[in-house]
Amino acid sequence: MLKAKDGDYTVKYLGIWESVYNLNFNYGEFAIIKSQVGLNSYKLSVKEWVKKTNAVVMIALYGYRL
Repeated sequence: MLKAKDGDYTVKYLGIWESVYNLNFNYGEFAIIKSQVGLNSYKLSVKEWVKKTNAVVMIALYGYRL
C-alpha cells in the first residue's frame, strides 16, 4: 500500500478522509504510521492499515471487485 512513489501523500490523504468520515479512526496509530512512511524498511498492507487505524474506506475498496 505504501510502496507508491508519493506514499507520504497517499497516507496523508487517507488520514484526512478517515478523519472527516470515520468517527472511530485511530489517530494514535495513524501518527505512528505517518512517521514511518518514508523509511525503506516500512511496509504496510491494506489489511494492516484497516486493523491498526479502524479505517472504513479501505474496507470498502478492498472488498470491491471489478
